[in-house]
Amino acid sequence: MTNQALLQLAIYLVVLIALAWPLGRAIVAVMEGRFELGKKLEAPLYALAGIKPNVESNWVRYALGLVLFNGLGVAAVYALQRLQHVLPLNPRQMTAVSPDSAFNTAVSFVTNTNWQGYGGESTLSYLTQMLALTVQNFFSAATGIVVVIALIRGFVRRNAGALGNVWVDLTRCTLWILLPLSLVFALFFASQGVLQNFAAYQDAQTLEPQTVQVPSDPADPKSAPKDQTFTTQSIAMGPVASQLAIKMLGTNGGGFFNANSAHPYENPTPLSNFWQEIAIFLIPAALVFAFGRMVGDLRQGWAVLAAMTILFVVAVVAASHYEQQGNPALTPLDVDQAASSTQAGGNMEGKEVRFGISASALFAAITTAASCGAVNAMHDSFTPLGGAVPLVLIQLGEVVFGGVGSGLYGMLVFALLAVFIAGLMIGRTPEYLGKKIEVFEMKMLAIAILVTPLVVLIGTAIAVLAEGGKAGIANPSAHGFSEILYALSSAANNNGSAFAGLSANTPFYNILLGVAVWLGRFGVIVPVLAMAGSLAGKQRLTVTSGTLPTHGPLFVVLLIGVVLLVGLLNYVPALALGPVVEHLQLWHS
Repeated sequence: MTNQALLQLAIYLVVLIALAWPLGRAIVAVMEGRFELGKKLEAPLYALAGIKPNVESNWVRYALGLVLFNGLGVAAVYALQRLQHVLPLNPRQMTAVSPDSAFNTAVSFVTNTNWQGYGGESTLSYLTQMLALTVQNFFSAATGIVVVIALIRGFVRRNAGALGNVWVDLTRCTLWILLPLSLVFALFFASQGVLQNFAAYQDAQTLEPQTVQVPSDPADPKSAPKDQTFTTQSIAMGPVASQLAIKMLGTNGGGFFNANSAHPYENPTPLSNFWQEIAIFLIPAALVFAFGRMVGDLRQGWAVLAAMTILFVVAVVAASHYEQQGNPALTPLDVDQAASSTQAGGNMEGKEVRFGISASALFAAITTAASCGAVNAMHDSFTPLGGAVPLVLIQLGEVVFGGVGSGLYGMLVFALLAVFIAGLMIGRTPEYLGKKIEVFEMKMLAIAILVTPLVVLIGTAIAVLAEGGKAGIANPSAHGFSEILYALSSAANNNGSAFAGLSANTPFYNILLGVAVWLGRFGVIVPVLAMAGSLAGKQRLTVTSGTLPTHGPLFVVLLIGVVLLVGLLNYVPALALGPVVEHLQLWHS
């Protein structure tokens, strides 16, 4: 890893923590109802919706509310896509999205996954981009945040039967956390050159004619090709900055453009690239500090943050190292891949020259450590082990900072497992933050940990056996398997990035990945809320000399070990068939 990459990583972490600390305080104030002006402005909304803000519910009603809310979101996004051809703000006259693609996109954006099997600028109208996708970017992020707030309340409350009011929590999170931050970031991104308009697409004269082969019959893509010459290029316009801000802050990741944050109109400058990276981790890091404040012990938050940061730094160093080594298949050809004053060196395939390897590797680690999925480089073009880094980060359950809310509640699930294992070793009833971890919590914990690997591995097996799954493979051998494994891992862990060599915009993959996305989201949320409800009903224990400290270096090491052993071991055989075999083939071909 170069000195430049290390310096970039250090600056990133310093800026991130400096911003996350005060934001954590603000989140606690908002979610605890101490923002008085906000409460006054919320009141008319509650009255209009018939919500009683002082009435709280148990975990079952809380979970049902979230499932209902998100289910209605799926229906709304699906309908807007299917009807966009008759709706306004459609200057390019985009046609209705196919049923399977509309289903996949609706479920994907509602669950904070934002898997995109289509090109945004060539498929969706401005209205669909704003009213369907951008709105769900807010609501899906709010869903993740309120779940972790409910879990924290489970640790804090004593002998309580309720976790809070889901509608109040969603409202406060959206109005006073996500919207203000998005406004600030959207204005900044627009100042950097990110598009924000409703103009029609612009036709630009190319410097020279370009001849390409297209099907002779547009209705039949497999018809005999013919040459067609173009002298103009269509330049996409649209309301990009407003979607970009919440795409990053909400760890959603779905881009306005097909090229996502590699597109010069979505990520035009090194400064916009850096602040997009900051935006991805900002709320997840702030929630860790909010956790420490809400449980009354900031050291608990710092311990969790330390575990996340160590895992993240190791991932960035590994990704940068493997990409900087270049492609060993080019070495016998005497290709110079060393970094110098005249070239970036290393494996530059699929990367923007303006970002280079260090910024691309850092972005890849950030976006897959979080459940974001935005990309500024083609992950499919990374070296086998360089590409394995984002894949492994996803498969850990995206708990290394992770998605807004989902990263912290996922890490707290591993923390509960860590104290359970420690309790077994010393012969004591496990407890965390003063709450006993008993049979019910362990059952819910097991479900939350196992549901995602089951969805990933079963889904991958189906895809490699079914004709529809094999038809989407564009690359042979181990890399083709890696593309399928990455797709299912990304979907079930609600990331959304892809090894894009897989042709996934087909009925088979749209339905398979759509189901995986939903199960991966609510298969974890429901057991987490069940644990929260059980913990809230318990009395808080007094700390004794036999209580395992959960704020020191020993616990940080234990937590990291549990994340790696439990989170990763499920996937070792699959990883051996994909990136590991591909790496060996590359060196011995």
